[in-house]
Amino acid sequence: MTSARRLTAGLLAAGALALSLAGCGESVEPIERLGRKATAEVQDGGANGAPSSSASASTNPSPSLPPADTYRRWGLSRPVELAPKPDRKAPLPTAAPGRVPVVDRIPVPAGEKTVFLTFDDGAERDPEFLKMAADLRLPISMFLTDSVASAGYDHFAALRDLGNGSVINNHTLSHPNMRTLSYEAQKTQICGQQDRLAARFGTRPRLFRPPYGNYNDNTLRAAKDCGAEAVVLWRASMQIRNLQYAEGSALKPGDIILAHFRGPSELKGSTETQMTTRMLQKIQEQGFKIGRLEDYL
Repeated sequence: MTSARRLTAGLLAAGALALSLAGCGESVEPIERLGRKATAEVQDGGANGAPSSSASASTNPSPSLPPADTYRRWGLSRPVELAPKPDRKAPLPTAAPGRVPVVDRIPVPAGEKTVFLTFDDGAERDPEFLKMAADLRLPISMFLTDSVASAGYDHFAALRDLGNGSVINNHTLSHPNMRTLSYEAQKTQICGQQDRLAARFGTRPRLFRPPYGNYNDNTLRAAKDCGAEAVVLWRASMQIRNLQYAEGSALKPGDIILAHFRGPSELKGSTETQMTTRMLQKIQEQGFKIGRLEDYL
């Protein structure tokens, strides 16, 4: 066979192999690498400021779900399920005149297994947590304390601005036990933080959470006078490795879950993202979706 004929035969064989591989869904690049590339294109908007359609088609058949490597990189075996926005907000519990109501569980429609994520304080500002919240599209209700969070308010603004529906709420100026304070002192704590958050973020929070969950009648009065609409507590709390429940040994529909912005020094070496992964795994194991608290309340 002449050199020209051998070259032509080689090119034909290579073309046939390429067609065969394409028909079998094979790729020259490793699957994991392709997934990262596609995710980067979606997050960065591609070269033209828009997601790459070819990357989306090859790695994300359903537009409602992220690419597989997006949730696997955070230690999850499947995507986090998000609850759709309800048609209307839940009615608030009846409160005494001049007081705000107290909420620790949200009424959700019968058969709907939805829980809500809330994070307190603001001492930890882990950039990896921003990536995690973006990848998993987590709607987080943040209850920030000025004395620990103010140095990192830009971090929490970035978390709010991810487009997941995360909201900044009030957790006092300096995290005192409200039961030990007079009405005026409690009002200073709540109104002062309302003012600071409004000045920094442009909105006065609707929701207030007292430190440690401790409150009394003066707390409910002060919160009302400072413009809050409800005191928000919780029914489950995330510890370092597991959930603790106010009642029973499992989540219930409408439960508000408490977590904290904490780092390795408070989590016995675990990171904020590792703690959150364990929390999300527990939520998934029990068959729950995650709702946006402010859509329901």
